[in-house]
Amino acid sequence: MIKAVICDDEKAALNIIRHFIETKKLPIEIVGTAENGRDAWNLIQCRKPELVFMDIHMPYMNGFEIISRMKDSKVIIITAYDSFEYAQRALRLGASDILSKPIEFEQLEQAIQRAIGWSFTGNEAVDTVLAYIQEHYQERMELETLADLTFCTSSHLSRLFKKHMGMTIIFYVHKIRIEKSIHMMEKKKLAIKEAAEAVGYQNLNHFYKYFHIHTGVTPAVYLKRG
Repeated sequence: MIKAVICDDEKAALNIIRHFIETKKLPIEIVGTAENGRDAWNLIQCRKPELVFMDIHMPYMNGFEIISRMKDSKVIIITAYDSFEYAQRALRLGASDILSKPIEFEQLEQAIQRAIGWSFTGNEAVDTVLAYIQEHYQERMELETLADLTFCTSSHLSRLFKKHMGMTIIFYVHKIRIEKSIHMMEKKKLAIKEAAEAVGYQNLNHFYKYFHIHTGVTPAVYLKRG
């Protein structure tokens, strides 16, 4: 599950976001809410959420101040002010998206998908597996573990995943690992071997094999081309 917090001084907005997530059974766990900027910052420091829904205008500290202090969480700005200037500032500070109130579910769902980097399928078991893989991609992935998480048999889960994702679970795991490794090499400037180990490949030959399968080239060629 993706850990998330909602920070908004309007209780109605808090309830709407929570309702959308629970109704659609999205793989998101709301681990806390805050109705002012001071409590929001304390909550984020304490719970270290992966996703933050953040109002701009709150008492004590506004959303922009909080975002400027944050490091790792993805942020979706929620605001009653439909301002291009606000949107520009939010995106410059690293917000993933900005939504205007009143909140519409379709827009909220799309914003969540853009923020976390993958799409929901509408199937609870498959969405649970997708969330687990995003969090544990660098670890050894056992089909039995995933089956236990979803209360499915291994064979049924495999069929469900293939139906909704168009690929096997193991193929998807390698796809995510390679995408993460590219980010680490391009953004964090990790060496090829360091990136390979960071995403779960102890054998460099395996990394090269799956990198070529998913990109069509070697890591060195990919980086030169970029």
